[in-house]
Amino acid sequence: MTVERTVRLQFEESARAAGTHTNLSAVRSDSGVLWVAGDETATVERLVADDPAEPHRYAQQTSFRLADLVQLPGADEDEQEADIEGLARHGSFLWAVGSHSLRRRQIKSKHSGGKALRRLARVTGQPNRQILVRLPVAVVDGLPTVVRELEADGVRHRAASFGAHGTNLREILADDEHLGPFLPLPGKDNGLDVEGIAVAGARVYLGLRGPVLRGWAVVLELRPEVDPDAPERLRLAPFDDDGRPYRKHVLRLRGLGVRDLCPHGDDLLVLAGPTMDLDGPVHVFRWHEALRAEAPQVVRGDLLTRELDLPYGDGYDHAEGIGLLGLAVSPRLLVVYDSPSPARLADDGSVLADVVPLP
Repeated sequence: MTVERTVRLQFEESARAAGTHTNLSAVRSDSGVLWVAGDETATVERLVADDPAEPHRYAQQTSFRLADLVQLPGADEDEQEADIEGLARHGSFLWAVGSHSLRRRQIKSKHSGGKALRRLARVTGQPNRQILVRLPVAVVDGLPTVVRELEADGVRHRAASFGAHGTNLREILADDEHLGPFLPLPGKDNGLDVEGIAVAGARVYLGLRGPVLRGWAVVLELRPEVDPDAPERLRLAPFDDDGRPYRKHVLRLRGLGVRDLCPHGDDLLVLAGPTMDLDGPVHVFRWHEALRAEAPQVVRGDLLTRELDLPYGDGYDHAEGIGLLGLAVSPRLLVVYDSPSPARLADDGSVLADVVPLP
């Protein structure tokens, strides 16, 4: 892989204090702005390009609180992270998805003996992680802006969510023969962990970092629709395959899990990396004709090609998000990293992302 150039992402003091710039987990390009999210907050950030045609810096950061747009399931909306792990931009909407994962307490250097073991035994979850959100996007002062309501094509759209009211995705998957047994496990223990989203028409694809099943990664396909009785809510339409409100695809990603998804034509670009809490290989695969699939797929052979190998460090530079820059003649991928190396951080609060040409 050859890094063509780097792009500087400039964050304001509030975002730096929250650690957003060092915990980037999702990215999408959108008409001269960049939508990004970190996994330690319940916000989505907008950055503006210095040159929409060939950006070298994104700045003028604006933060949008999810709690200002949709109801969150957490009792204290301001203190609970949503662990946003994926963003998608399609039509009049920006989509965001939480990890839906559980977490295990870490052992820190000051812990030893029984206290260390007790911490390691404690598994917790946060309601705000269990959300799928669809946010209307309007042009305000010349810039794409997420809003609570939008009228488009004679229809009034509201910001809406799935998982904040009633049944959430974890509850739907509880009886699944493949995924159900992994629900009690934390995400970094190969438990359920959503880490990517792509949207095309009525289709919403969720890429799972875990579980990985005997080397097979899982992508869920959903068909969310607005609840006619409550326009602030989404519900999942059943598939004709078996009447379930989701469809499963499995991908042979060399034992890796999905870290992000990105549409490219009728294909899906799949960022693949380790499932567990470790450093390891990171690749970008192309799932050919993914957006045309009309049945559950076993994705291997000619359906799946390895496009790129991305760098990774020892405890740093974990590729977490990919987004397309330029869709016409020579598309590029913008890659953002969690736990960026010191070389990626500047004194002015900016962090460097990579621009990589697609084969």
